[in-house]
Amino acid sequence: MEQAMRDFFLFLAKNKTMTKLAKRYGLKFGASRFVAGASLDSSISAIKKLNEKGMPVTIDHLGEFVDNELEAKEMTEHCIDAIKAISKENVNSQLSLKLTSMGLDISDDLVMANMRKIMEAAQKYNVFVTIDMEDYSRCEKTLEIFKKLKSEFDNISTVIQAYLYRSLEDVKNLNEYHPNLRLVKGAYKESQEVAFPEKSDVDENYKKLIETHLLNGNYTAIATHDDEIINYTKDLVKKHSIPYDQFEFQMLFGIKVERQEQLMQEGYKMRIYVPYGNDWYGYFMRRLAERPANVMFVVKGVFGK
Repeated sequence: MEQAMRDFFLFLAKNKTMTKLAKRYGLKFGASRFVAGASLDSSISAIKKLNEKGMPVTIDHLGEFVDNELEAKEMTEHCIDAIKAISKENVNSQLSLKLTSMGLDISDDLVMANMRKIMEAAQKYNVFVTIDMEDYSRCEKTLEIFKKLKSEFDNISTVIQAYLYRSLEDVKNLNEYHPNLRLVKGAYKESQEVAFPEKSDVDENYKKLIETHLLNGNYTAIATHDDEIINYTKDLVKKHSIPYDQFEFQMLFGIKVERQEQLMQEGYKMRIYVPYGNDWYGYFMRRLAERPANVMFVVKGVFGK
């Protein structure tokens, strides 16, 4: 039943009609639990509250699958505005973005031009940028772009998804760049030809990615709410005397808040991923797919209970 619900929400995440309706009617029906708001100002407000608790943040102006050059340029300007706001407000935040928002599906020249504009602003204002990983069909091109930009800019990272068969080799191949990587399980619906279908296999691969990247001496962001993976990381760090400043845990805004605070109190760095914007629908559906229990929060949001 849980797998059926996951598939259902992942199907909805790609529904363009629903996406348009969601943009029109705003952050209703529970989405505000996981999204900081529609505006940049709302995200800055959320960052300040989290910073006051001692938690650094990554913000993400939601949007994906842009199919025209004008919108890609608008999304690029949104990112640059966010970088400037982080600097102006003097908040502890990084920026996360999707290449499809910057024109990945339109042309190589467009996405590279937009990314260089963003990275030049990020370098100027000393803001770190992470390129999100999207579905498998865009994985290779995403890594190619990351490598090109990493050769030009130090303040950039990307994401590796544990459910893909290729990911361990990707981590090994990226080692020559000494990259800062965010390691995640993965939240897109993929074919069994490219991704592990069983959760247990995804978990084991995730552990291999964490171990490989940490023991290579690279900065590692472990983005998970899974206590098994968190405890595995703690044990690994202790076993190999890995310094606490070589890694961080990351969790999503509005999910397992008490656990976030507990890890921080234990001395671990805890970064919160804070999304904002009116193009929230796809992100929201994937959060429901990851953890169907989140549906109850939506029901409470709808009925005000």
